[in-house]
Amino acid sequence: MSRRQLLIDVGNGRTKFGLATDESILEHRDHPTREISPDAVRDLVRDWSFETAVLCSVVPKAVPAFEEVLGDRLLVLRHDTPMGIGIRYPKPNSIGTDRLANAIALAHMHGAPGIVIDFGTAVTFDILSADKHYIGGVIAPGLRLMTDYLHERTALLPRIDLREPESAIGQSTEAAILAGAAIGYRGMVKGILEALKKELGSDAGTPQIVATGGDAAWIISGMGEPIAVDSDLTLHGLRLVGNLAAASAK
Repeated sequence: MSRRQLLIDVGNGRTKFGLATDESILEHRDHPTREISPDAVRDLVRDWSFETAVLCSVVPKAVPAFEEVLGDRLLVLRHDTPMGIGIRYPKPNSIGTDRLANAIALAHMHGAPGIVIDFGTAVTFDILSADKHYIGGVIAPGLRLMTDYLHERTALLPRIDLREPESAIGQSTEAAILAGAAIGYRGMVKGILEALKKELGSDAGTPQIVATGGDAAWIISGMGEPIAVDSDLTLHGLRLVGNLAAASAK
């Protein structure tokens, strides 16, 4: 049997788990991050067989639970972990490691230059130069953060389930919010992409653009842009980091 590794992406809302070989992700699980504990981790991976684990996290207080359970099998991704790409950024230790995992997957699986759009609690744009260096990005509010905030901070606006609006002119409060979410949010994404592509410049070549995260497929479907969607991009970045670590240990 080929080598197996556990991949862990600790997000603000949910933690994603993947059981992977060197080449592919075999199984997925997820769990609310606020409920992560050593016992929860043990239960979640009890029937998975693996030799090593690789983790990225945007919630530092969740990491000790994984360290307690996984011990020296666990590699926690940092800015100075060998990852097959460089970093040109003033404070590399301030980069979210999920963003580094996305950039790693972009470089190794899609090419450079490139842009990753990760639709989570926040929407992040991360940029890879033509010579495969992480050079920075953009952070904006996530789509559900925006729509939930409208509901929570107003007396009369409802919480909505995201779907395509029937028209740009909403004829009910819900339809108006849907139009703002779909048309407005996609407009923001397009505007940011245009600015990023302009700064990268045509001399660098056409950037590869990949989207990931919970709402990626829905948002990208209505944009009419050549953007690939890979829901497992972050986990693939962790898989590739694990491969590099295993190769260097031989």
